Formats: sequence, C-alpha cells, structure tokens
Amino acid sequence: MKEIYDSFDKAVADIHDGATLLVGGFGLCGIPENLIKALQKKGTKNLTIVSNNCGVDDWGLGLLLKNKQINKIYASYVGENKEFERQVLSGELEVELVPQGTLSERLRAGGAGIPAFYTPAGVGTKIAEGKETRMFDGKEYVMEKAIKGDFSLVRAHQGDTFGNLIYRKTAQNFNPMIAAAGNVTIAEVEHLHEAGELNPEHIHTPSIYVNKLIQGDQENRIERKTVKEA
Repeated sequence: MKEIYDSFDKAVADIHDGATLLVGGFGLCGIPENLIKALQKKGTKNLTIVSNNCGVDDWGLGLLLKNKQINKIYASYVGENKEFERQVLSGELEVELVPQGTLSERLRAGGAGIPAFYTPAGVGTKIAEGKETRMFDGKEYVMEKAIKGDFSLVRAHQGDTFGNLIYRKTAQNFNPMIAAAGNVTIAEVEHLHEAGELNPEHIHTPSIYVNKLIQGDQENRIERKTVKEA
C-alpha cells in the first residue's frame, strides 16, 4: 500500500524551495493540474522544472511561472506562453531547450540508472556546444546526460492502492518516464481502485516507481480550441 492523501496541499507539503521537479504532460494533455495548483498555493520558490513545455499563461505550469516560482526550466517547446517569453527575454528565467526525443530519452535514462547516452540529435548546433562528441560508424554523436529529479508529479487515468498506474491514450505522453526518474513520485489519478482490480497486462507505470497517490477530478482543458467555420 502506498501513501494515499485526501488533500492536494498535503500531497505536495514536502516539496521544498530549490527542488528539481519533473512534471508530466504535453501541452495541457495529461498534466497533474491539481498538484500544480496546490504547489502554486504553497508558494514553493526557486524551482527547477523539467517538462515538455510550461503550460499556458493561466493554466498548468504557467501558474507557477506567473507566480515567479520557477528559476530554470528544461523544455522542448515554449510557444504557447507569453509570460514565458517575457521572463526569458528579461533574464528572469533560465531555459535549456532540449530536442523532444532527447528530453524523453534523458528522462528514461534517469529512471533506468543510465548516466548518459549518445544521440545524433543536435550535432553541429548550439545544443551540442560544450558537450562531448564521438564518431560511431562514420557518424558524429553528442553525449547527453540523464535527468533525475527530487520529485515527480504525474497524472494517470486509473491507479490502484499499490501505486500501479494506467494512462489514457495520448495523456500517457511523458508521464511514464517522469514517474521513473524522480526520487519521490506523486501521482494524481482520476479513478482509484483497490489492489488487484486493475488488469496487470494494462499497467503502464508499475507501483515500484510511485510513492504517493491522490484521487481528484480534472478540468481537461483544451489548449487551443479550433473549430471549422460553418
């Protein structure tokens, strides 16, 4: 049995100033929105965030950004957040842009205990500046280091009291890698089941990677609503 919380405030109580926080999601899909809101309320400062992107101006990680709680972010996409752009250009926020596949693999490596790996992505660009490169079979590769975090925040569609998680369709995105790469993983689940009720063949994240659980409803916002003209 894992720790099961009845309050999002209690679930994030141990997240301290200066922590490195890994956050699942892609755009607004599959983000642990209630845990993020609780962290905004708590006011934890000087955070280093690792996530695909930083939400939008008024939702997701954008809430922490607006509240000046983030010092640095590792991300692969930043295009939907005007406050993000403002803070970067003003020097208030440090950003490391990472190719999306490289970010995913750096997180996967962190969870697997692999310290570094070689990839062709970014060779010959600013991304490779200052990094070790090697030739393999006549092709140049750049070495990328694994990413691990103090805490991981993930969102799942279903979970059980042992901590096994199932994600829903594309909401799976970065969540499995994020869950494995944190020292303490906090999972926000929509539907919480008793141990043994989930089909073991359907599990995406095994319980060994999860430390804390909390059940909560989500708004499931649409990042950019596009409709066909009549």
